[in-house]
Amino acid sequence: MIPALMFGSISGNHINPAFTVGLAVSGLFPWKEVIPYIVVQLLGAIAGQLVIYACFKPHYDLTADTNRVLGTFSTTDATKSKLNGFINEFFGTFTLVFGALGITNSPTFAKGNQLSGFIGVGLLVMVIVASFGGPTGPALNPARDLGPRLLHQILPLKHKGSSQWDYSWVPVIAPLLAGICAVALFKMIFL
Repeated sequence: MIPALMFGSISGNHINPAFTVGLAVSGLFPWKEVIPYIVVQLLGAIAGQLVIYACFKPHYDLTADTNRVLGTFSTTDATKSKLNGFINEFFGTFTLVFGALGITNSPTFAKGNQLSGFIGVGLLVMVIVASFGGPTGPALNPARDLGPRLLHQILPLKHKGSSQWDYSWVPVIAPLLAGICAVALFKMIFL
């Protein structure tokens, strides 16, 4: 919610490649702007993770459980099932994109009550993370997983362990497909 309030007037609240790609596939966003937006989204996720790293560095040094360390950077394969992770990321992201489009395209939002819309989207994210958080600690956002996972790979962590690259495609591909499907369904029903 806070990034949406801070940067919404600049980017149209594109803080997630799943939104950007979904809108572009449905013809609601120009393709020429997709790559620059995704690059900035990745850089934002990396910058945010660097702040977390700086704040948590003493705790990383004390935490011997490498999965707990990785879990503060990116999603993990907690259930040891890529299929379950894919389903979790897909439906979580689908709900996020479809719900956020519904909230931000509502008559209340259009009449200048954007704050209530952003609070609604913030609550939507909170409920999705609480609901879908168990199996993977959902990314719901390819940049939010990929950028921090890259940092996990290169930062000098005392108890690093694996960056789980064999799982890394799940929180990228599932949200992108979910974003495409959610925007297409929203467009079909409401636009």
